[in-house]
Amino acid sequence: MDTEALRSFVRAAELGQFRQAADELGVTQQAVSKRIAALERELGVRLFARTARGVELTLDGQAFLPHARSIAAGVERAITAVRPGSRALRIDVLGRRSAQAVVLHDYWRAHPETDLDVVTLRVDDPRIAVAAVEAGEIDASFRTVTDPAVLPPDVHIMHAFDSPLELLVGPGHPLASARRLTPAQLRKHRIWVPGIAPRSEWAEFYDQLATDFDLRIDAAGPHFGDEVLLDTLAESADVATLVGARDRYIWPADHDLRRIPVVDPTLVYPLSLVLPGTNPHPGLSGITAHLESLPRAPEPAWLPPWATTPRHGERGTPTARGTRPRAR
Repeated sequence: MDTEALRSFVRAAELGQFRQAADELGVTQQAVSKRIAALERELGVRLFARTARGVELTLDGQAFLPHARSIAAGVERAITAVRPGSRALRIDVLGRRSAQAVVLHDYWRAHPETDLDVVTLRVDDPRIAVAAVEAGEIDASFRTVTDPAVLPPDVHIMHAFDSPLELLVGPGHPLASARRLTPAQLRKHRIWVPGIAPRSEWAEFYDQLATDFDLRIDAAGPHFGDEVLLDTLAESADVATLVGARDRYIWPADHDLRRIPVVDPTLVYPLSLVLPGTNPHPGLSGITAHLESLPRAPEPAWLPPWATTPRHGERGTPTARGTRPRAR
């Protein structure tokens, strides 16, 4: 059934004239007459009777009106739900307690008028998130595409912010009393990062980190959730993990876990934002401006090679600094 014909019928019924309905809908009176005639043929009934003052509903038209009005309103709601600027800004984050979610929450607190919908796609392959941005299913995604060949020409990637890493340990760990640590001090210690997914950006990150600093990154076993990870750290004298400085973790007071900054160089997980190159949601400009205002990680800083070279479609790359110079 033609939804434009339904809209024409509803407005003509409410206004009592085809001409006024046509003016409101931005079409000719002839177009409205044709739409309603086609609708009557499809239904097999007369919907209007002509009068000296315009038109009035027949009994069949009166019976049909509430249903037609409901359908037309539903179509309008459906269109509004996907039209940029008339719906919430949908941004994908890796987790509700991740640094990305924290940064978005900080922005929303400063701009509470923003209609923001924070979603989690729950996919490991960043190419799936890129496809969702390209299709308009989401407006942006905090993902990093390390292979420039998979980035479509109408999708862009910008540097979002730096996430310095911290070592998280329990009270019985040999490094628990340290106030700061260098990467060299982490050697030979078991750094447990369960659930590193193949083809994910963090898999590439930890592979390069282990190679450059001769670290023992252990991804053994499935990831049963943050609670199990934190329980294990609290009870262990030899297991540690790495977390982002902005990542939120909550544990019981008797766990007595310690977050220790890693410096000289600062180990940086660079976070990126994937966004469309055309017809972006109007709310994205405020988000990107906020991201560009965030402070960079303390120098000297280490970043993986894919974060220090230009990538196709990338914008907002930070200036060169640290132990690995960044190309503009």
